[in-house]
Amino acid sequence: MEVQGKIKMIGDTQTFGNNGFRKREVVVTTEEQYPQHIMVEFVQDKTELLNNYQVGQNVKMGINLRGREWINPQGETKYFNSIQGWRIESLDGSVSGGMPPVAPAQAFQPANDLNQDDHDDLPF
Repeated sequence: MEVQGKIKMIGDTQTFGNNGFRKREVVVTTEEQYPQHIMVEFVQDKTELLNNYQVGQNVKMGINLRGREWINPQGETKYFNSIQGWRIESLDGSVSGGMPPVAPAQAFQPANDLNQDDHDDLPF
């Protein structure tokens, strides 16, 4: 899944527990009739993807929805959802994180010198 919008806030990297679990939150405001403020978590090594981004940039993020079940001490079952980011790229054309840059279509020249006899040159 993807979400895109303008970065409203980028949090600092937080570390939790003895294992050194790291988390960093970013809030993106969607650009639609009713804008939404979507908080996305980047965890562990993915926290570093946010280093080159700033508030105000237009971005597109690859996300996963995560859900958890928890039973509290009173025996009641509770459910929690989170949005976890795994890729981010600038829509302003300046920064790309998590994905290699994509060459524009006009950078490729069509092959005009194809010979009809060469249509099946595969060795198998």
